[in-house]
Amino acid sequence: MTLPPRSDLDAAYRLCRRLAAEHGRTYYLATRLLPAERRPGVHALYGFARTVDDVVDVDDTANDDIPAADRAAERVGAVDRIEAALDCALAGQPVTDPRTGPVVRAVADTIDRYAIPTEYFRAFLDSMRMDIPGTPDFHAVYPDMAALRRYMYGSAVVIGLQMLPILGTTTPLDEAIPHAAALGEAFQLTNFVRDVGEDLARGRVYLPADELAAFGVDPGLLRHCRDSGTVDPRVRRALGHVSAVTRALYRDAEPGLDMLDPRARPGIRAAFTLYSEILDEVDRSGFHVFDRRATVSRRRRLTVALPLLVRATRANAGKSGRRA
Repeated sequence: MTLPPRSDLDAAYRLCRRLAAEHGRTYYLATRLLPAERRPGVHALYGFARTVDDVVDVDDTANDDIPAADRAAERVGAVDRIEAALDCALAGQPVTDPRTGPVVRAVADTIDRYAIPTEYFRAFLDSMRMDIPGTPDFHAVYPDMAALRRYMYGSAVVIGLQMLPILGTTTPLDEAIPHAAALGEAFQLTNFVRDVGEDLARGRVYLPADELAAFGVDPGLLRHCRDSGTVDPRVRRALGHVSAVTRALYRDAEPGLDMLDPRARPGIRAAFTLYSEILDEVDRSGFHVFDRRATVSRRRRLTVALPLLVRATRANAGKSGRRA
């Protein structure tokens, strides 16, 4: 792979860092606990995912005069162009699109530097195409957990798998993969439970319809709760069930934290703790997810992060001392 000039790459990585800082507060705080030399790669993964998501996640109500098929084709074409640009960057060819080029160059450099399998990025792009209304695999409501898990594999699981080579492990990589996959699903299901109201406004339900139906819940009832500002007891029970499934995934993921390089553990431990506490906030609210967005306060984020930052600093200092 022929790399772009160092100055171009530095600027590309700085852009990815800004994207993470502006749009992913919990994610960015966790990266601050990582060894400095590993942060740019993690920022690049975030920047690439964010850029593709911005291409896909467009407000359709602003384009009512454009036929749905044309809107879908435009978005799929944009994702296809990003994939083609990534192929070019990996082949050492220039990538010139001013909007997506910098993050593509940064992520291509990260892929090359850490030998990250490119099929993870193909899976991610496939799931982003699934998110586009009018495409064959699009689901406004996912029929069951199997269908949702197919989507989450590309939209969340592979993000954790992309990160593993950057973070490093103390065990063979294959042993850590199932735990990283569980953590990716746990993070995304946390978002799905928290963002039910926001997703409904976009015409989506990222929860399995068959499991909701077991509690007497369908999209109509969810919309009623959103419009009335209430939480029907059936909805509360259904979301409680999904919350319990998510907590089981956090439990499956937790042993993998100790498989990471000691210098990477504090950052991922912070993300693990803060994301699971978002779920705690949703539970404590009585699943009032239609009129508010559960967050972890800045004070709490710092309370979690500061002791871990001390541990990370000591681990990094110890590593530097051994190298000396």
